[in-house]
Amino acid sequence: MKRRLFLRSAAFAASSLAASAAPRNKRERMMQWLAGATDPHYTPAAFFLHFGSGYKNGSAAARRHMEFFRHTDMDFVKIQFEQAYERQTFLAKPSDWSKLTLRKIGFYEPLLVTVRDLVRGAKKDALILMTLYSPYMSAGQCATPPVLRQHLAENPDAVKKGLDVLTESQMIFVKACIQAGVDGFYMSTQGSEAGLLANRDLFTKYVKPADLVAMREAQRSCAFNILHVCDYNAPYADYDAVRDYPGHAVNCNPKLTTRQLSWQQINSHFGRPCMGGLDRHGILAKGTSAQVEAEVKRAIHSAPGQFILGADCTVDAALSWDRLRDAIAVAHRTGKG
Repeated sequence: MKRRLFLRSAAFAASSLAASAAPRNKRERMMQWLAGATDPHYTPAAFFLHFGSGYKNGSAAARRHMEFFRHTDMDFVKIQFEQAYERQTFLAKPSDWSKLTLRKIGFYEPLLVTVRDLVRGAKKDALILMTLYSPYMSAGQCATPPVLRQHLAENPDAVKKGLDVLTESQMIFVKACIQAGVDGFYMSTQGSEAGLLANRDLFTKYVKPADLVAMREAQRSCAFNILHVCDYNAPYADYDAVRDYPGHAVNCNPKLTTRQLSWQQINSHFGRPCMGGLDRHGILAKGTSAQVEAEVKRAIHSAPGQFILGADCTVDAALSWDRLRDAIAVAHRTGKG
């Protein structure tokens, strides 16, 4: 995202809030944060995890999300995307991608129940963000990531026919979420990791355009979006390919293949605030309470003032909610003052 676009959105947020007034709830706090009115004694924080087979969609999922939100005291509600594509066994060769069936609104309805329940129950007090997987990531669910990469290397124009179908389906979901009242999206991208695709042109020509369709719609329509550069499959050599992606804030892993970035470097590279600071596999998962507290404070003190504490990706589902609550509590009493 261009820096001037971020500044314009921040200015809009500032004009619609009395930034000097104490926030009445988490919603106002995060909108003030977006406008640049950070609290020197408070750092917002949030963690995300999957809730298990009984809580993937519907009202049960909404209740579980609210239990987690309230228990951890995190600063916004982020809805997990669990309406994944199943494996499409007919995708044996690149030309088979033309056979992919468009999933329409009915496919997403179970998850839209979750969205509407959470908007109805929590939006007055907190921002509601929906997770958004990219068309490339959905294609990986359809064919498995290795098969998708192989097909892209063999005949990317054939695979594009499937990506186009997935992009159209994604837009149906995104527009339905916006209509339901979400405040934004946690927009995830993959494909530009080091060495995964046969060459970087495949990402630039085929993956990135598919990513940007829904992301740009979210940026046009929503107040608060987070770009998540996902390293679940592999690390990155750099973030150059996604530097201009939309998003009011960026969540990524500072650890690259050959170097470790500072949060000041990430902030400068993307031209907007950042979210992260804790390795999901590190002290947050394995350390003592004292070590977690020290790591939270270290992360905050090493970051720019406009910063959200979090992990580099979704944490393990087995991680204690109490541990996450305690880490967030440290952030809430730690600032840059």
